[in-house]
Amino acid sequence: LNHLSPLVLHHHARFAGGLYPDKNLKNERIPIGSRIIAVADAYEAMVSSRPYRNALEYRIAIEELKSCSNIQFDPRVVNAFLKVLKRSRGQQEFNIS
Repeated sequence: LNHLSPLVLHHHARFAGGLYPDKNLKNERIPIGSRIIAVADAYEAMVSSRPYRNALEYRIAIEELKSCSNIQFDPRVVNAFLKVLKRSRGQQEFNIS
């Protein structure tokens, strides 16, 4: 699994740059797998209950992903994730435009 370790290593890198482990890593220089993991991991963390807080509603998590798009997350990955989410949840009320 050594080939996957860079994806895990960089999944907390902000799309706009500036975070660990490499502060100069940003935008498309972040491995695409890391960018995908970042969005999926953040969404899962928001919609799951934790010992210290209840799960967020799906709409709130979606709005958070959208508001962090192009700063924390790759906007293309966010858009693709939300399209798949909308299709898989079968709910038309998600406004992902």
